[in-house]
Amino acid sequence: MANNEFNAVGRRKSAVARVRLVAGEGKIIINKRDIDDYFGLETLKMTVRQPLTLTGVTGFDVMVNVDGGGLTGQAGAIRHGISRALCVANPELRDQLKKAGFITRDPRMKERKKYGLKAARRAPQFSKR
Repeated sequence: MANNEFNAVGRRKSAVARVRLVAGEGKIIINKRDIDDYFGLETLKMTVRQPLTLTGVTGFDVMVNVDGGGLTGQAGAIRHGISRALCVANPELRDQLKKAGFITRDPRMKERKKYGLKAARRAPQFSKR
């Protein structure tokens, strides 16, 4: 690993993002596509950029390989990964990122389907007669 390259893994729901911070001019590349091409919604782009804007860190290109889940889960996974990579790059940023809740892995996952039910909690329709 190069001395100015920082790696981290971020997770959210069933999405996994492998994040690499490389010295550069601030581009964010997700699965070999620009962030504007990958995410259509501004809110998702904002979610991904939150750790960088909060800490005011510049001079890094963010290279991401993300897999699994939907777009919202992937955006959350990327945010988590960027936050962890920033902590590796500069441990002093950890308190700031922790306070904003970006370091904490969101534990909410899809609940498994139970037998006798149509979904995790959805019961079959009740028929009186």
